[in-house]
Amino acid sequence: MRYATSIEPITVLKTKSAELVRRTRRSGEPIIITQNGRAAAVLQDVETFERQRRALLLLRFLAEGQRQLNQRRGIDGARAIRRLRRRIEGLRGAGAPPA
Repeated sequence: MRYATSIEPITVLKTKSAELVRRTRRSGEPIIITQNGRAAAVLQDVETFERQRRALLLLRFLAEGQRQLNQRRGIDGARAIRRLRRRIEGLRGAGAPPA
């Protein structure tokens, strides 16, 4: 990813915003918006933004799981599956629709 080719001053954003949105949607690359010569914002298409948010959330869950394992608070897979099945059955018994 080459950010050097995706830098635009805020004046371009003001005058050619639709063009910049098309460009970032087409390429999937973010565009750095500068103000007074400094990076001030990032313009990014929604699909890429959502994909990155999901990836960050997954990384957060993985880091939390690793932290729990390091603290000897983790459980093995078979035990986790049993817990999930009990929760699902509990939800079904409480009137939730079947999964």
